[in-house]
Amino acid sequence: MSTPPAVATRPKPDNHVIIIFGITGDLARRKILPGLYHLAVAGLLPERYRVVGCGRPSSLMTDDEFRTYAFDAVTEFASDKPSGKEWADFAACLTFAIDPDEGQNGLSAVVGEAEKAIGGVVRRLFHLAIPPDAMHDVISLLGTKGLNKNARIICEKPFGTDLTSAQKLNAELDEYFDESQIFRIDHFLGKESIDNILALRFANELFEPLWRRTHVRYVQIDVPETLSIEGRGSFYEETGAFRDMVVTHLFQVLGILAMEQPTSLTAKPLRNEVNKVFESLRILDPVTVLRGQYNGYLDEAGVAPDSTTETFIALRAWVDNSRWMGVPFYLRTGKCLAESRQIITIGLREPVMEIFPDQKDGQHPDADRLIIDFKDPGSIHADFLVKQPGPEMTLGQARMNFYYRESFQEKNNLEAYERLLLEVMLGNQALFTRSDGIERLWEVAAPLLERPRPIETYDKGTWGPKSVADVVAPHHWTLPE
Repeated sequence: MSTPPAVATRPKPDNHVIIIFGITGDLARRKILPGLYHLAVAGLLPERYRVVGCGRPSSLMTDDEFRTYAFDAVTEFASDKPSGKEWADFAACLTFAIDPDEGQNGLSAVVGEAEKAIGGVVRRLFHLAIPPDAMHDVISLLGTKGLNKNARIICEKPFGTDLTSAQKLNAELDEYFDESQIFRIDHFLGKESIDNILALRFANELFEPLWRRTHVRYVQIDVPETLSIEGRGSFYEETGAFRDMVVTHLFQVLGILAMEQPTSLTAKPLRNEVNKVFESLRILDPVTVLRGQYNGYLDEAGVAPDSTTETFIALRAWVDNSRWMGVPFYLRTGKCLAESRQIITIGLREPVMEIFPDQKDGQHPDADRLIIDFKDPGSIHADFLVKQPGPEMTLGQARMNFYYRESFQEKNNLEAYERLLLEVMLGNQALFTRSDGIERLWEVAAPLLERPRPIETYDKGTWGPKSVADVVAPHHWTLPE
């Protein structure tokens, strides 16, 4: 079991009613219900709370049936298994409601009963674990019923599917919610190792002066996955690797990597600097984007037999500002690849004066780089050249390693996603995307979505299509190491 952390200095969330739309969906089973239970075990949920699972009439459950459903989900997907008083206390806070909002089992009635049971001032948290095209009716329901008051709302990725749909969704939210109430969630930004990137840059004068075009040749953000689409063919057909991973996860990491130092790490200054990076992103040229599809994808359930949906994407992005002008940012991600990794490579420039004999013949292509593994708890590796032992002045490659042996999240069996749920309850928007930021990213992506290059196939267990090396030429991918 997790050991509750010392959280005396951390504010406790207000009392909450947490309402989950799409409760019978994959995300709620795999992430949200286990995540809330982990937070409960770690002692991080409010003093008093209720969790309302909201589903369609066709999935109507009694409260006891919902508790059994939640028990099965937590048993399958949580690292803290449900047992004893901890589970009994959590289960007692679970109740079910139906949407549309009708009768004693309707959302308004169930939320009202939950707030009465908690007593006092209660904040509402609506978690929309549903596809973008299903959000309109829910947002309208919350607004017309007055449930948007004293509330926050979580919107899952992808936030829209293109610029037009993102603008429409933002407009619908703006009709009933203030921007301060809206949390567009991206679990990559909840990683403690992403915080460590900020610490590496802004707490160390050793690194910050190097973090610019005069010292950096290229940047890589590489997130290969060994997993397939895991039976989510219908979902993946609507998204593909670019919408699922790049517009959300990889572009968000790029924003953190490339931003200027904020005046503080609170939400407004931090998001202002990230959005400046997004504004500086060059519109994507489809010619520089490689789209791949693993052999066997067309046989997956829910996939069209002639599908051109990509399961792999590799591209070259540019940040056109004074810090990064001319430095390529290489992004790669895909399904059924050789390894599951999450790494950033900062490739440093070679010295102007090559006074060592073996500097001149390209013997050390992997020297002068910083590698950040941002899969929690994370690690940092610096590759550089040193003199090899012996009478000759011969260079050899060395590596300096730093490992985060433990993180708060690991110690408490918390995932990045769960940390973000806690930040929402605390009202901290620092790690969530603003409306203008997400619209800008869809604007950057528009040419690729309108004129995608043809698909290239690749075998499972490889590093993608054979032409993947062309995306980074004249450089090369760090992976495989």
